[in-house]
Amino acid sequence: MDVSKVRWRKSSLSGNNGGNCVEVAELKGVGHADLVAVRDSKDPEGPKLFFTSAEWDAFLNSVKAGDLGRPLGDR
Repeated sequence: MDVSKVRWRKSSLSGNNGGNCVEVAELKGVGHADLVAVRDSKDPEGPKLFFTSAEWDAFLNSVKAGDLGRPLGDR
């Protein structure tokens, strides 16, 4: 899937220090209705993951609710 013309965004909390960040793009306006793309900000030409808007919303709601457990570094 060609995502070369989409607008990628990342959290304002991620900073510019080259840390572990992901970027997200909504694909509604580029002919791929109801999809969200996710990529590693350190490897923008690398693999991308694609989710429906409903799947992405469910993931975000789970993160916000703390339903995904502790980060791996805290185990």
